[in-house]
Amino acid sequence: MTQPLVTILDDEPEIRHILTGALEDAGFRTQSFARAREFEASLKRVTPDVCLVDLSLPDTDGLALVHRLALEQGAAVIIISGRAQVQDRVTGLELGADDYITKPFDPAEVIARVRARLRSTGPAVQNSDAAEFNGWIAHFDRYVLIDENGAETPFSHAEGEVLRLFLESPKRLISRARMQEILGGGAGDSFDRAMDVRISRLRTKLGEDTKNPRLIKTIYGAGYIFLGDVAWR
Repeated sequence: MTQPLVTILDDEPEIRHILTGALEDAGFRTQSFARAREFEASLKRVTPDVCLVDLSLPDTDGLALVHRLALEQGAAVIIISGRAQVQDRVTGLELGADDYITKPFDPAEVIARVRARLRSTGPAVQNSDAAEFNGWIAHFDRYVLIDENGAETPFSHAEGEVLRLFLESPKRLISRARMQEILGGGAGDSFDRAMDVRISRLRTKLGEDTKNPRLIKTIYGAGYIFLGDVAWR
C-alpha cells in the first residue's frame, strides 16, 4: 500500500529538514517547498494527503493560501506557524484549516496530528461520494453542496469531515468526545472552537436559521444531532 504523502511549505530550511526527517522516519512520503508558487505548481500534478503550511511566506499571504487549499484541494491542511495569538488560530480555522500547530513544536506532536487527520476508526458507514438530504446533495468527491435549484456552494475539507460524520449518523446524538475521537486534532478549547467554527459555517451554507436550526441541532452539554433524512448514492 502506498504510504500517505505529506507536503511541507515553509521557507525555513531547518524546519523543512526537521519535518521531513521526522515524517519519513514515521513512514510517510514527503515533499517540501520553500516558496508557495513551487508548492502550488506541485498540486497540479499530485494531491497530497496532508499539507503542512507556514503562514509567514515570502511570496504569498499564507492565510489566503490556506483558504484556497481548503476549498480546492482534497487534502487536509494543518497550519504550522510562529503566530501564537488566539485570533490567528481562530482565523486559520475559520478559513478552513483542519488544525493549527504553533512553533516551536515537538516533531512527535506533528506526527500525531498528521496521523489524527488520516486515522480511520473502522469501516465507514458509507463509501459513497454523494448524499441527498432535505433538498440538498453533498458531493464529497468535489466538495460542493447543490441545492434544489442546482446552485453549487463549495465546502472545505474540514467542513466536509464534519458534514460526512453527521450524514453517516443521522438522528443520533454525536457527543463532542466522539467527534474528537473520530476527527482528531487538538483537544480541549482548541478543538471545541474548531468544531464551533465548522458547524457554524455548515449551517450558514445550508441556509439554517442560526437561532433555530432545522438540520444540525445543538444538544447543550451533550453534543449534536443531525435531523435530516439521508440517502446515499
